Amino acid sequence: MVRFGAVALLIVCAAAAVTSAFVVSPWWWFAGALFGAIALLGCYDLLQRRHSVLRNYPVLGHARFLLEAIRPELQQYFVERNYDGRPYDRDTRSIVYERAKGVDAEEPFGSERDMYSRGYEFLVPSMRPVDMPKEAPRVRVGGPDCTRPYDMALLNVSAMSFGSLSGNAVLALNTGAARGGFAHDTGEGGLSEYHLRPGGDIIWEIGTGYFGCRTKDGDFDPDKFREKAAHPAVKCVSLKLSQGAKPGMGGVLPGDKVNSEIAQVRGVPEGETVVSPPYHRVFSTPREMVRFLARMRELADGKPVGFKLCPGSRVQFLAVCKAMIAENITPDFIVVDGAEGGTGAAPLEFADHLGMPLTEGLITVHNALVGAGLRDRIRIGASGKVATGSDIVKRLAMGADWTNAARAMMFAVGCIQAQRCHTNRCPTGVTTQDPRRARALDVADKSERVERFQEATVSSALKIMAAMGVSDPGDLGPHLLRRRATDGDDFRSYAELYEWLKPGELTLDPPAGWGADWKAADPDSFTG
Repeated sequence: MVRFGAVALLIVCAAAAVTSAFVVSPWWWFAGALFGAIALLGCYDLLQRRHSVLRNYPVLGHARFLLEAIRPELQQYFVERNYDGRPYDRDTRSIVYERAKGVDAEEPFGSERDMYSRGYEFLVPSMRPVDMPKEAPRVRVGGPDCTRPYDMALLNVSAMSFGSLSGNAVLALNTGAARGGFAHDTGEGGLSEYHLRPGGDIIWEIGTGYFGCRTKDGDFDPDKFREKAAHPAVKCVSLKLSQGAKPGMGGVLPGDKVNSEIAQVRGVPEGETVVSPPYHRVFSTPREMVRFLARMRELADGKPVGFKLCPGSRVQFLAVCKAMIAENITPDFIVVDGAEGGTGAAPLEFADHLGMPLTEGLITVHNALVGAGLRDRIRIGASGKVATGSDIVKRLAMGADWTNAARAMMFAVGCIQAQRCHTNRCPTGVTTQDPRRARALDVADKSERVERFQEATVSSALKIMAAMGVSDPGDLGPHLLRRRATDGDDFRSYAELYEWLKPGELTLDPPAGWGADWKAADPDSFTG
């Protein structure tokens, strides 16, 4: 009865205000209108059948939905500590913002981290540091079959499509890449004018939807691919097998984001949700896949060609290695995407429970290539929560040759981790196709921030390496990274925590830990 009484009281208040408007003053009409509107809302709440909370608590129950809507903001700004926020903590976000703005990213009074807890890691400093290199080193990408190799920076823009990002965000990222001399991965959404106009180096990613090089039926179109791969801005081509946020699932772009411009770039109908297939049509076995990579490199006139994946089964990746050996075909690079990565929308179960985290995925891919005798022909990129100089150094120590960052680059162009990326209502204009929201992102200003962030982060990585006594990234190794395995226990190096294979070991005498998987791997099947 309380719920009916509350609505009745509102009706009485509205009636009293209306009466006062006639008797006392016309200004009471405003109060009458307000109480009347609230009373109508209360009546609606009592009659509707969708929300039990509103039926029991008319009007007042709306406060619950309001608080739920702003819960991420309340959590981020008032609840979480500097170091325990998710997906990125405040300390990490702050260091990206400060470097992007050109502000010294230094903190007083020591670390807030619990250095005695399980999982704490540290890089090993040297008693005899070395001078920091005057210029940032670059990585030559291009195997024996590549005729037009590319020199990759240590940190680049990871895969984010036009469509998932606004045109202004893509422009800012590519302009920053052009200014700073690093690469920009297009994501699987095709090549747009926003990628090409500023002139930054492009890694063109081809996903299962073959956007930008697809037939009307959704198959791969070699002629369209050859034409676009010939663009001078396209330095490498990457075949996407899977991504960290949703391995084994195709990408999804909601229909309200598919405007006429995106539809033209992708070659899809306007206004319809775009769902990429979970698998490629042009191959079904590891052997067919490596042959397709060779075909892509030929169509791209010898530019570096590779593939990206979020690893899961070691057997399946070893099957790809066996196919490379059998066909004598190797990609020029492999990008390992960790399961903790993900700028796009994904089902929570996929984001939380499928795929290897970057550490295990990277070490698995590196070791498999070493053991198969292929590592010297293939470069490895690492992508997944790379935001600081220490992140870069850790990934290089685990076996990567370079790193890519997606969400950190989004922070650099203004993202505030509002987590509204899939709603088309991004408050900063980064992940929206609403022109009124996207106009808030100033390309000139944000491109400078992208450049500054990349330069400062690579510089930080080089300073850390110098403090470790290392001047060349190739001299980093797992022995220089330590982790506390249990609470209060001694630290162990990554060289001890993981098994590291010797060159060609799998093809000669596989060790016990890898032997069964190597035997089970079939170059003609992705099972296992």
